[in-house]
Amino acid sequence: MLSAVLLIAGGASSCKGEPAVAGGTTAQSETTQGENARKENRMKITVGQKTFTATLGDNATVTAFKAMLPLTLDMSDFNSNEKVIRLPNRLPTNDSNPRRIEVGDLMIWSSNSLVLFYRSFPTNYSYTKLGRIDNPEGLVAASGSGNVTISFELE
Repeated sequence: MLSAVLLIAGGASSCKGEPAVAGGTTAQSETTQGENARKENRMKITVGQKTFTATLGDNATVTAFKAMLPLTLDMSDFNSNEKVIRLPNRLPTNDSNPRRIEVGDLMIWSSNSLVLFYRSFPTNYSYTKLGRIDNPEGLVAASGSGNVTISFELE
């Protein structure tokens, strides 16, 4: 009987080195999935000669926008606070008023205007947010006061 208990105890300890399985996936593969999701929502935005990294949201508008990438666009200055271009196709949107625009916000206005904001200000307009530049330091200088070429690509 003692040998049977030792045999069972020995068999149980042989599972010690295996990864824990939760819902059919290992903790390691869940971490990898999370890293892949973050990479899929990372973008490089090049304004003139300066490159910024941005984090995209997770919505239908972002999915449709990512399907258009990579893009290089000649964007017009508007109101001395944003660069804008009308896209050839409408994107699905879920507009809301953010009340305040922040430097580095990337949004869709009126379902087909891509807007990159380079100054912060209060707003009464509604947009669908795509994402924002992680560290917008230098965005004002890179944007300049006129039209500028801006490239968008996934990392």
